[in-house]
Amino acid sequence: MPLPPLSHELPAAALRVLSRATAIETVHGATRTVWHAWGDAGSEPLVLLHGGSGSWTHWLRNVEALAASGRRVIVPDLPGFGDSAAAGSIVDADGMVEPVSAGLREVVGGSGAGVVGFSFGGLLAGLIAAAYPELVRRLVLAGAPALGIRAADLQLKDWRHLQERDARDQVHRDNLRVLMLHDPASIDDFTVRLHAANLARDRVRRRRMARTDVLARTLSTLRCRVDGIWGRFDQLYAGKVDELRELLGRAPNFGELVLVPHAGHWVQYENAASFNEELLRLLAVPTLP
Repeated sequence: MPLPPLSHELPAAALRVLSRATAIETVHGATRTVWHAWGDAGSEPLVLLHGGSGSWTHWLRNVEALAASGRRVIVPDLPGFGDSAAAGSIVDADGMVEPVSAGLREVVGGSGAGVVGFSFGGLLAGLIAAAYPELVRRLVLAGAPALGIRAADLQLKDWRHLQERDARDQVHRDNLRVLMLHDPASIDDFTVRLHAANLARDRVRRRRMARTDVLARTLSTLRCRVDGIWGRFDQLYAGKVDELRELLGRAPNFGELVLVPHAGHWVQYENAASFNEELLRLLAVPTLP
């Protein structure tokens, strides 16, 4: 049975943010992608790509502040997540390159945009920048995988077999603590509700590319400036910051790696104020002509 729209599951505070966005749909073959845009249509575009098992709500605490800086902030639900429908052949990031690139060209235009990719969205953003460099003026990665760094063996619990909502929510809390967030105080009822709604709409669950080094190999081919923003306590990169910085430095136009304090993997959510400040600072740095 089809799931109701994501908005039916969101808390009021998230719906308030969504109400200020313009909704756009793009279609590429059998893939329909839903996009949300905040800010003036004539402003400089900034595209945010969410992580795996996510939706635009991965950027809930960022879109308004970034739009207030004078940008048009554009956030899709990636194919097979949130309210976007994916073709059955799409099973990982490589299958999303064409439909998301086509949507970018339609929504943003051929002149390209700044693109920020969180986690799985960072992998996808790197693949798009390599395939269609004209679409990505600059790239900021946040907690991106597929860099060939062997992460700690993080054990996530299964929740799909549980019938009671309270039992599922307890598993979601445990998994958020293990993977996504550093401070236990960050795992409140609001956050659990967002996370649960996103997980229920993940139809691309056989992803494997994140465990490879494909993004590390792709970085050396990119023409645009590349920066990184990571949570200082990202469990996926614990004790690996020097290696991470070295790998990001493979990008010919690598800028810097910023470590945001008091934040884990979901850095832009857990410490939104610092993330927004650092992102805007990086975006203000001129790029090569």
